[in-house]
Amino acid sequence: MSQGEAAGRGAAQPQDQGWAWMVLLAAVLLQGLTLGFPCCIGVFFTDLQHEFQASNSQTSWFPSIMVAVLHGGGPLCSILVKRFGCRFVVMLGGLLSGLGMVSSSFCKSISQLYLTAGLITGLGSCFSFQAGVTVLGYYFVRWRTLANAVASTGVSLGFTLWPLLSQYLLDRMGWRNTFLIFGGILLNCCVCGAIMRPIQLASGSLLESAKPEEEPGSGAEEVQLSNGASPHHPTLQQHTRRTKCFQMLQKYLAFDIFCQNKGYQIYTIGVAWMMMGFALPHVYLVPYAIHNGVEEHKAALLISIIGLINIFIRPFTGLLSGHRVFTGRRIYLFSLAALFYGLSNFICVISAEFSVLILYCVILSIAMSGIGALTFQVLMDVVEMDRFSSALGLFTILESITLLIGPPLTGFLVDITSDFHYVFYNSSFFLISAALFMGLSFCALEKKNKLREASKACLDNPSRYQYNETSTEPKAESQSSPVVQYITSI
Repeated sequence: MSQGEAAGRGAAQPQDQGWAWMVLLAAVLLQGLTLGFPCCIGVFFTDLQHEFQASNSQTSWFPSIMVAVLHGGGPLCSILVKRFGCRFVVMLGGLLSGLGMVSSSFCKSISQLYLTAGLITGLGSCFSFQAGVTVLGYYFVRWRTLANAVASTGVSLGFTLWPLLSQYLLDRMGWRNTFLIFGGILLNCCVCGAIMRPIQLASGSLLESAKPEEEPGSGAEEVQLSNGASPHHPTLQQHTRRTKCFQMLQKYLAFDIFCQNKGYQIYTIGVAWMMMGFALPHVYLVPYAIHNGVEEHKAALLISIIGLINIFIRPFTGLLSGHRVFTGRRIYLFSLAALFYGLSNFICVISAEFSVLILYCVILSIAMSGIGALTFQVLMDVVEMDRFSSALGLFTILESITLLIGPPLTGFLVDITSDFHYVFYNSSFFLISAALFMGLSFCALEKKNKLREASKACLDNPSRYQYNETSTEPKAESQSSPVVQYITSI
């Protein structure tokens, strides 16, 4: 190793400055390449149907699997990040994403597409996106909130550019060559990962390096050994395995929180139910427009309009919801955004003219920005921060299940009725019912907690706005490295 390299490795990499902004730029590109990518699948919907002679339900499984794996692979991504670091996981994700799309260009059946573009590309996108978000927490401390807000604009950029690029390439090269090119584009996630080098403190220790932890179950094993049991005893080994399994489930899937915390229970059920209809317009809007006589390039433009408006509205929504006036009331803003999203779908039922569809996309984008900006902020309000990572694991898995089954079920309904209006009826039903359920349930829970607090005069400084059965006040932000989390974005 040269002296220059040694000096470079030994030198501390300061947070919130210098190379951190290059990492932020890489995170913006990552979110555009990963979270923004599924939005363009609707452009290929009709071509894939004709190519494989598939129904609406069969074709919709392809984007559903991709989105579900992207959202639900968080626990696995978290384990890999702890073991190998963010840089490796981002680059692994880029490799899987590119491999999946290249393989998709050679598919001979729609079921093969489920495996290649759905599972492999979805898992790769999950790894790249979530590890990319995690590494921002290491590079930014003072400006962490700003960094995450700037990085989220990559999703909107992806929503804007992917559909336009897809339609352009589809018209000139066909879907197979387009998927081949997409494979090459997604390999750029590896370049973004290479930029995210492990950060070093002045002491020379790597922030990304996980500290040695006590093995789950080791305490129980020590007790058994102290009682004279052999470490190779079958009963001890079986007990250790059960303990490890239980602790892993408690760490990454917070079933205990789900059973004890009413606020988390209501919110998780409500969002999971909402996701049954949330993705339907993104999957079926382009096929619906083409079915009603809108030109293909104009139909693809509709998704880009949603992304373009999101670029400006989402940061404003995030700033507005962060105002102290809305402290403890963000769940009601979230429910209002979901209600607005559901009601906006009736615009498509009234008319399918291009001008009307543009109006629909504008209104839908405003509601979607509110949901996207508030989803995880509300989760932080109802769960203690030291258990947030665990609560997020169960939350995203349940969310991914409903994201998986929603579009195919609606596609089956469209197949048997030959009426695309059921796409928007279904979306409205799930969004409106979820909004009413969450809003009314939290209102009732808040009143219950107020009555309980009033009856307990011995409590000191009772919280006025408390959603769950236990204290959920956020703790002061630490200047140390954050806990590795798996984060999704809508």
